[in-house]
Amino acid sequence: MCGVCGCGNENKGPVLTMMHEHGHTHEQMHNHRHDRPHSHKHTHGDHTHTHTHDHGHDHHHGHDHHHDHPHKTVIELEKDILQKNQLLAERNRGYFAAKKMFAMNLISSPGSGKTAILEKTLMDLNETVPCYVIEGDQQTLNDAMRIEATKTPVVQVNTGQGCHLESDMVQQAITKLDPKEKSFLFIENVGNLVCPSMFDLGESARIVIMSVTEGDDKPIKYPDAFHSANICIINKMDLLPYVNFDVDKAKEYALKVNPSLKFFEMSATKGDGMETWYEWLKSQLN
Repeated sequence: MCGVCGCGNENKGPVLTMMHEHGHTHEQMHNHRHDRPHSHKHTHGDHTHTHTHDHGHDHHHGHDHHHDHPHKTVIELEKDILQKNQLLAERNRGYFAAKKMFAMNLISSPGSGKTAILEKTLMDLNETVPCYVIEGDQQTLNDAMRIEATKTPVVQVNTGQGCHLESDMVQQAITKLDPKEKSFLFIENVGNLVCPSMFDLGESARIVIMSVTEGDDKPIKYPDAFHSANICIINKMDLLPYVNFDVDKAKEYALKVNPSLKFFEMSATKGDGMETWYEWLKSQLN
C-alpha cells in the first residue's frame, strides 16, 4: 500500500505481462508493498478476533510527556517512500542515458485519448525508430492489446488498487522489454492527474495530456500534473466546434502553473497536428 496517497494492495504487488505476437502472454507477480500500521481479523470457529498493529502506546502517569504528533510519522513515511522511489528513478535515468533512449511518462485523466495518441504515433514512427511501451492500468490487458496490434513490444503493468506507476515497476518492465539503443520508450501511466505527478520514473520528459472535452480549467484544478510536466498535449481538437473549451484560456492557466510548458495541439483520430509532434520527438534523439 502506498503511504503517500493510501492506494495499493498490501497483499499483492503489481502484475507485469509481456505481450507476444503469437497470442500468448507471460504474467509475473511482484511483491510491492509499503509497511504501515494496519489491522486484520482472525476467525477461530464461531469467534472472530480483530488484531490491530500500531506503533502508538498509551501512558497513564500523573506528569506530562511530550510525544511526536501522528502527522510527523506520516510525513516521515511519505518522505521515505518518495526517497526510495527517487533512488531507483535515478538508476532508470542512468540506464536510459547509457542506451541513448528517450523515455516519456504520459499522464492524463481517463478518456483524454492518450492511448489513441500512442497508437497513432507508433504506427507512424515504428518503421524509422525502435519504440517500446509500458502500459499502466489497474486491471485488464486492453490497452496493451491495442499497442501490440501496432507491432510494438509492450509490457502491461496492472497495479491492482494502485493509482500510479512507480520506478521499480518501470525497472522490472524494462528488464522484460530489453530495448535497443537510440529508441523511444513510452510509459503510459495510470489514468489519474494526481498521484502520478508525485512519482519520478526516471523519464527524460513528462507529458501531460488533456482534451477539449474535459474543460479548459484542468491546469488549475490539477496544478501538480502541469507543474511537473515538460510538454502539454491538447487532444481532440477536431471536437472543438462542438464543446465549450477555450484553448487560449487553457494555455494561460497552464502557463501560470508552469511558464516553461511547450504545447502541441492535435487530433489523434484525424491525424491533425501529429507531424509537429513527430518532428519534436525525432529531435530528442539527435
